[in-house]
Amino acid sequence: MPRRRADKHDRCRRALRACAVQPILPHDIFSPVSGGISISFSDVAKRYDLRVVFRSVSGEARPGEALVITGPNGSGKSTLLAILCGLLRPTKGVVRHRGPDGEDLPREEWGLHLGVVAPSMAVYEELTALENLRFYARVRGLALEDADHRALLERVGLDPDRSTPVRGYSTGMAQRLKIAQALLHSPSVLFFDEASSNLDPSGQDWLEDHVRSLVDEGRTVVLATNDRREMTWGSRNVTLVG
Repeated sequence: MPRRRADKHDRCRRALRACAVQPILPHDIFSPVSGGISISFSDVAKRYDLRVVFRSVSGEARPGEALVITGPNGSGKSTLLAILCGLLRPTKGVVRHRGPDGEDLPREEWGLHLGVVAPSMAVYEELTALENLRFYARVRGLALEDADHRALLERVGLDPDRSTPVRGYSTGMAQRLKIAQALLHSPSVLFFDEASSNLDPSGQDWLEDHVRSLVDEGRTVVLATNDRREMTWGSRNVTLVG
């Protein structure tokens, strides 16, 4: 991979990882915002030096909907997710997060209401699943009890009493733990980057059911994928050419 392209991918991975663990102020964050959060983006473009990643991309995701961002490898799906999270700035164009009253949310508050599941997200392999959630709750400044962590692990299909380190988990189990981490603060918006990568068919079935349940709860879901099955999960689609 050319150095410039490798640097670009590293920036995207770091941005999505930062978005996943940034501290949260102790607002009323234990349930999604009543009425939900809408995300819209208009005429968004991104370039690195002389390389154009994408140009003039527009779309929208509303509460109770899933937006699917598709395109071949290298087309900029992860870059667009990082821009929509507010961790990268577009070269041009506008991104808005709007509350239920239709008013724009300040950029510095976007992280209060969103969660991210991405390949760059870390799980601490020497810790148990429960210990991972305890750690991320402290990083985010969340005053959660073990009962909250246990309920969240059960929701994603993991045994909260399992005392073995995460290093012994399958890829699918580790993905479920990442989803639990993203849900710690009950975000109104969920971003999934390559959500079902390396999952077996049963894991893909579970993930599809879980994403649809998030949509049914009134959350806003954005998925970046080139998986044909995941492409069917959204009611809206944006295709990047690459």
